[in-house]
Amino acid sequence: MDDNARSSIMGITVAVVVGALVTWAGSDGSAEIGSVPVFALCGLLAFGINWLVFIPSNAAKTEKYYDLTGSITYLTVTLVAVAFSTELDARAVIVALMVGAWAARLGTFLFRRISRDGRDGRFDEIKVNPLRFFMSWTIQGLWVLLTAAAAIAIVTSGERQSLGWVAFIGIAIWLAGFSIEVMADQQKSAFKQDPANEGRFISSGLWGWSRHPNYVGEITLWTGIAIIAVPILSGWRWAVLISPVFVYLLLTRVSGIPMLEKRADKRWGGEPAYEQYKAETPVLFPGPSPQ
Repeated sequence: MDDNARSSIMGITVAVVVGALVTWAGSDGSAEIGSVPVFALCGLLAFGINWLVFIPSNAAKTEKYYDLTGSITYLTVTLVAVAFSTELDARAVIVALMVGAWAARLGTFLFRRISRDGRDGRFDEIKVNPLRFFMSWTIQGLWVLLTAAAAIAIVTSGERQSLGWVAFIGIAIWLAGFSIEVMADQQKSAFKQDPANEGRFISSGLWGWSRHPNYVGEITLWTGIAIIAVPILSGWRWAVLISPVFVYLLLTRVSGIPMLEKRADKRWGGEPAYEQYKAETPVLFPGPSPQ
């Protein structure tokens, strides 16, 4: 067994174990269908949907439906949580709408992009290796579960409280993050569609104060949802606050920024304008000096 196979098996194992632990913790105090916690059902669906779509995707060696499947998984687990939880309050309804709006918007945007471009460079080496490709789909299942954990906990909670100042702070933070992500995506899409920008990198708009402003928005919006969840958490359910932490670590250490920075360096590294952009623009959050 080569190193790639070992690392893939390890990644799949870790993803499943972490997912199982978060599902168990999130199920504490969850609404139930018979004797099955609704949170646990959502956890199973997060992985199951991705594993199911992996089968035809692997056969065709295509990543075309990867991001779309992620969005559909978010929408499915949210709808299941809403359908099988009782006495939904304003907090639960608002959060469900937030996740639905984010997932529908991002899924549509990413599917249109890959349909236009024909491929996603992140998968060029991965999709030809079934084990590595399966690991990607498994990680996406974990991504859905962990990022949406706080939202699912809110919807499936057996404890309901009226909205207070903490929730309103969380809503404001989510709105800020969602707006940043939408603006960043629109700016980059418009930039790439302009023939005059062929072969160039974007450094205008939000991309002038962060090299990855869309990720700034994503981390911020999930932080907002975690804050909304705080007043109703108890027992093992506090574990769902891993949501924004996981999003940050995934985007900055695993599948987001490291891969994109490597590709950008390979394409534009050595060009004076690009090197100046890197030197003056933070990788993620704006600060006194670039990271």
